[in-house]
Amino acid sequence: MHFLEEITIIATVSVLVTVILGRVKLSVVAGLVLSGALVGPHGFSLASDMEAIEVIAEVGVVFLLFTIGLEFSLKRLKNIFRQVALGGLLQVSATAIVTTLVAISLEVPMEEAIVYGFVFALSSTALVLRTLNERNELDAPHGRFIVGTLIFQDLCIVPMVLIIPILSQGLDNPDSWKQLGFAMGKAILMVIALFVVSRKLVPVLFRVVAARRSNEVFILTVLCLCIGTAYLTSLTGLSLALGAFLAGMIVADTDFRHRAMGDILPLRDVFVSFFFVSIGMFFDFDLMLEKPMQIGLLLLAFLFGKGIIATISATLMRFPPRAAWLAGVGLAQFGEFGFILLQVAGKEGVVDPTSVAPLLNAGIISMFLTPLMVYKAPHFTAGERALDPLAKLLRSRSADELEEKTVGHSDHVIVIGYGLSGQLLTASLKSLSIEVIVLEMNADNVATGKDRDDPVYYADATSEEALGHAHLESARAVVVMINDHKAAERVLATINRLSLKTPVFVRSQYVSEIDDFKKFEPAGMVSCEIEGGLEILSKVLRQLEIPRNLILREIEIARSQTMHSERIFKEAPLPLNEHIGLKELTVESILLEEGSRAEGKSPRELDLAEKTGVLIIAVKRGDELLLHRLADTTLLNGDVLYCIGQMADLVSVSEWLDPNFKGKRTV
Repeated sequence: MHFLEEITIIATVSVLVTVILGRVKLSVVAGLVLSGALVGPHGFSLASDMEAIEVIAEVGVVFLLFTIGLEFSLKRLKNIFRQVALGGLLQVSATAIVTTLVAISLEVPMEEAIVYGFVFALSSTALVLRTLNERNELDAPHGRFIVGTLIFQDLCIVPMVLIIPILSQGLDNPDSWKQLGFAMGKAILMVIALFVVSRKLVPVLFRVVAARRSNEVFILTVLCLCIGTAYLTSLTGLSLALGAFLAGMIVADTDFRHRAMGDILPLRDVFVSFFFVSIGMFFDFDLMLEKPMQIGLLLLAFLFGKGIIATISATLMRFPPRAAWLAGVGLAQFGEFGFILLQVAGKEGVVDPTSVAPLLNAGIISMFLTPLMVYKAPHFTAGERALDPLAKLLRSRSADELEEKTVGHSDHVIVIGYGLSGQLLTASLKSLSIEVIVLEMNADNVATGKDRDDPVYYADATSEEALGHAHLESARAVVVMINDHKAAERVLATINRLSLKTPVFVRSQYVSEIDDFKKFEPAGMVSCEIEGGLEILSKVLRQLEIPRNLILREIEIARSQTMHSERIFKEAPLPLNEHIGLKELTVESILLEEGSRAEGKSPRELDLAEKTGVLIIAVKRGDELLLHRLADTTLLNGDVLYCIGQMADLVSVSEWLDPNFKGKRTV
């Protein structure tokens, strides 16, 4: 079968399957994985050129990680260093050790057990980052832990791949360990050199390319950087995905970040689709029927065993229960680099390729279920509640600081969320000398608040302990401005449980979310979706020169339809020259000097409007601006007259009023 024919079949099946699964609320990723299983060699065998598909899939992973890297920068990577170094180390080491010990207890040889430990320690970078990106959760607390852990996992691939041959030769071979150390050093030096050189050359390269004003050349340059960097890192043993991620971060520090993102997105979506299809092709339906119990137990190990370890790791880093729970769910699946490790182990004779087939099947099912679990996890709070005792034992970060620095606070406002809206509100309250306490879960935002000398504390507002430390009982008001809808709901539920009468105001992203808040009877609710819509409505109507009273009427109608907004129209008037019907008119100022024929007379006496079409709309007299009853105002020497009319008439009147003008012009 011709490769193009196979591509056509894959695309057709993928469209049909994803559309059908979409009707039962399953994600596109799940549909693509299932499509791969159906067209693969263990399904209907509609696609046989696995090598070509795997190449396309690998390019998709490279593009995906490149675009994720564009969302980051070196500065942001520094901010999540703790998550990368500690969070990743905890999750990887704990998962690998527990898995290895369990395998040994099941009488699996030690060398093989270690390989299984490596495989279970890795999660799907492409799948999880894609899911988090779709949900705009990359910068959420759990998203930061997940991203940091995934980066650490990708870094661990190098020693894992190098250790597997050592396992085949025996752990007591010193030459093998020397080779491992040498390879690791080479990889580290390569990454450092890449960053140093690229930060100097890439901005210059983009400026030169941009000067050509060729979109084709710019796209080729982006592709060269993306794929080229990935290839260079792969030469040192690092993964292509990690190299692409580093390339994205390098470009993110330039002025061409957004253009690069716009150009690469269409390519990314096409190639990434093939990646998920290629994953599904490994699924064996016959094996599922032969060994359902074994596959089921391995699936539980991925979803629950691995998820619990990741959750405990995040909790030990003092992440609040909710963030730890969501992080655990996000990391609970098989990783694409697990395929590579198992292939290497099979070639080295450490594992039997036929014996790992159930593991691959369970892993693919876990990847199939991951998007669904990530989407549903915020709705299940049992996991969070189970973590509460451990979280209280460890105490959330900044709990001591919050308790210590807010002693004696009363009659204050508690702001939950220190995004842009929270920052504006905090600044306004401070300027009005109103005490404020801000609770925030994003470490970057907390650092920003500290730099601005704002009272921002790292705390989980869904916990009674945090709200108690913020002295909720004596607060004048609480303002909830966090993007996580379910977390906002939990904050409101916690406040309700405390049975306090403190007025609560809540902001939501969408109108549909407001109905969920009504049962808590907040003092006020604002929807960004509505307010944004009303804002753009007023701006468009103003630009179209709709009279102000009609704009007010339309906003009132829109507000009554939503029933969730109290916004009034307060758009500034358009400048005169932006009114299409008044473009021929202009405003000019005329200084009334001694001896002018207008001195001592009123505009009514001069009858300028009737004779010339020029109208005096204001008179500036010293520091005073006269706007009312101008027709009967006596004009004095030194007055500045603001007149409106056509330019030719304004010139004529100006000359006529000038006592030094000797012409014969009359009006």
